[in-house]
Amino acid sequence: SPDIRIPKFDLPDSDESDSEIEQPTKRVALGESNIPRYHQEFLEVGLIGSGEFGSVYKCINRLDGCVYAIKKSIKPVAGSINEKNALNEVYAHAVLGKHAHVVRYYSAWAEDNHMIIQNEYCNGGSLADDIAARQTEGRMFSEAELHQLLLHVAEGLRYIHSMQLVHMDIKPGNIFISKEKRLLAVNYDSADDGFDEEETVEEEITYKIGDLGHVCSINNPTVEEGDCRYLPTEILREDFSHLTKADIFQLGLTVYEAAGGGPLPKNGPEWHAIRQGQLKDLPQYSRDLNELLK
Repeated sequence: SPDIRIPKFDLPDSDESDSEIEQPTKRVALGESNIPRYHQEFLEVGLIGSGEFGSVYKCINRLDGCVYAIKKSIKPVAGSINEKNALNEVYAHAVLGKHAHVVRYYSAWAEDNHMIIQNEYCNGGSLADDIAARQTEGRMFSEAELHQLLLHVAEGLRYIHSMQLVHMDIKPGNIFISKEKRLLAVNYDSADDGFDEEETVEEEITYKIGDLGHVCSINNPTVEEGDCRYLPTEILREDFSHLTKADIFQLGLTVYEAAGGGPLPKNGPEWHAIRQGQLKDLPQYSRDLNELLK
């Protein structure tokens, strides 16, 4: 198979720097590519959520009738210091392509100098939403569910790392849930006339990594710090020699929070204790799971 070249995730300063990255066409600044697509091509159904970069809307494509998550920057980014960060997410999606445990990317464009990204719509919301709902309802994740969460996100990270990239902002708000109903079996009655069947349907859950705004190259890192609640001390000390381990550290804290270990501190003695491996025991779960998280 042909070698895959990884872009450096920074805006080219000259034609020479552009030639180092194999791209089908020359990248252009956002201000040069304003395209009025949003209201022409999509019907906005409602707001899914808002974050530091922008707001995400549930939209229906007027042509194919499919539902997508459309992310729009809150402020105009063309020509601003946020332009590199906005384009960084697009470049990361373009390199990663399609994977079962990474939110799928479809397209991106600039409109009124705002960055707009069309992504896969995950009908189960975010892991952060699920954790909050379970706390309100007094429900806990089963140990099997936590193992599934850990496995799915680890598979997504393995793929991202295999492309010589790191995510750098793994947390419940950036893990998304896709729910699909799957037919397991059809039981017919003894007459076998094909009419009185009973269907067994199971809801299949898939966890996917999203929000690639902090993604950077392992070999040429330009690190933008993510959420301090999930950051290892090495990143704060600007030690970027083991970036893949930073993603795994954040995954461990994400599962720990889902298991009832949150809310996580932003600073202070408890913050430092966690980074020394001193996680509070989760008595409702097995010793093996507690040791795994530590």
